[in-house]
Amino acid sequence: MSRVTEEDPQYWQRNTGISQGEQQVFKAGIETLKQRFNQTGGVHIYQLMYGCEWDDETDQVKGYEQHGYDGEDFIVLDLKSESWTAAKQQAVITKHKWDNKAQIAYLKNYYQQICPDWIKKHVNYGRSSLMRTVVPSVSLLQKTSSSPVSCHATGFYPQRAELMWRKDGEEIHENVVKGEILPNDDGTFQMTVDLYSVAPEDGNKYKCVFQLRGEPDVVKSLETKLIRSNEGSSGFLIVAVVVIIIGLLALVGIIVGVILWKRRKNGFKRTNTSDTSSSSSSKDQDIHKEDIETQKMMESKS
Repeated sequence: MSRVTEEDPQYWQRNTGISQGEQQVFKAGIETLKQRFNQTGGVHIYQLMYGCEWDDETDQVKGYEQHGYDGEDFIVLDLKSESWTAAKQQAVITKHKWDNKAQIAYLKNYYQQICPDWIKKHVNYGRSSLMRTVVPSVSLLQKTSSSPVSCHATGFYPQRAELMWRKDGEEIHENVVKGEILPNDDGTFQMTVDLYSVAPEDGNKYKCVFQLRGEPDVVKSLETKLIRSNEGSSGFLIVAVVVIIIGLLALVGIIVGVILWKRRKNGFKRTNTSDTSSSSSSKDQDIHKEDIETQKMMESKS
């Protein structure tokens, strides 16, 4: 938008004024429609949706303007017939008022000339991001050998892309289920197309093809070695768990063996029967005797 305001400094001010004026028109319109629908109170909604679409490949332009009231179509502009179509009986009066050549000529010029020019201008301003292309990573996935083979493309941009299965070079639709295009957190997109009922001997006849305008096709052949399966990963996980358990048991066995070996090596501790021990014991007994004699002497003096 900085580019827009640089070229048109009054852009925000002008469009703010237009929106404020339309607010007053909507308020008056709701009061008019309440009378036509015999409504006296409550909450009511007036809706307006307008714009244009431009196909940069064919240069085709499509403009539209639709008015709604309380969640239902009220009146719609038909640019081909250059007239308004009343969706409700209460809109017939409006149709007669708006079906004049001058007003429709103005709207036709706006939706087929002015509006597309604005689209082209904004596309040019944001070309670096809007016109970029990102090729996805494509993988073949299968839960079990009896499950369908899913061709999964993720990380592509823009959203307008094709993902299909081909057999012998021709696109197939039988036994094929295509999923919706879903957004990724980084602004790119992903999609999946499933292939059912494939005979093992016919696997080399199938190819998954991703197409993005301006980029070469990404092709994945239906080969067993290219399929990522849960069965294989589950088997690997089981083997890994068994190996870890065996390793832990072996480690525990080694620790227990070392402890037992140390105990056998040291043996039982023998009681010390040396003379030094006896002497210490005798000294202790002598000291005890002296204490008794001292105590007796103290008692006789007292």
